[in-house]
Amino acid sequence: MKIDVISLFPEMFRGPLDESIIQRARNQGKVEIVLTNLRDFTRDRHRTVDDRPFGGGPGMVLKPEPLFEAIESLRSQTSLVVMMTPSGEPYHQQIAESLALSQHIIMVCGHYEGIDARVDTLVDRRLSIGDYVLTNGALPAMVVIDSLVRLIPGVLGDNDSPTDESFSTGLLEYPQYTRPANFRGMEVPEVLLSGNHAEIAQWRKKMALERTRSFRPDLLEKLLNRNTSHESGTTR
Repeated sequence: MKIDVISLFPEMFRGPLDESIIQRARNQGKVEIVLTNLRDFTRDRHRTVDDRPFGGGPGMVLKPEPLFEAIESLRSQTSLVVMMTPSGEPYHQQIAESLALSQHIIMVCGHYEGIDARVDTLVDRRLSIGDYVLTNGALPAMVVIDSLVRLIPGVLGDNDSPTDESFSTGLLEYPQYTRPANFRGMEVPEVLLSGNHAEIAQWRKKMALERTRSFRPDLLEKLLNRNTSHESGTTR
């Protein structure tokens, strides 16, 4: 997979992309991440990327010219252009899994008051990581990149890891334990020490359901609605 990032602040990405799992994936050639400074596509000596909005209003708006040139210079027939924006669809694990199948993703990071709406004609998907305001789209882009890279086969080492985590099944992950088996009087559940894989799997499924019901009942409701909708569709 190749990921091109268009941002006014490419240096913000240096630390997160040069550590841990993402760095290992880059070193192994499993993902190529290229950072592009939007100002490199300006034509004036001040490298202007923004201007006041037509019709008035606060803030500045990113101009269309440098964004069009940047996207068009990177885009190919296999590219998927993703814009990080508060008006995008809420990002979740299923979107991550679908994006992880892409050969080439171009991520556009907004800034200031917004982006000239004509840039939308080049965008394939608009994403938001939450209903809150950030300074620019760099941090959301890092979140999406992190969630995608770990889904690339071989990146995590254990191929079952990405499918055995919170949100992958619609539920939160079951509780995890490690040594020592008894810590300050708190003992690991006996079933996990039994070696009975069938019972362990059953316990984990039960605990995932209980944790979701306790901590994220909205996820459980969404999963039940989805299953009900699917069943209704198959009985017609």
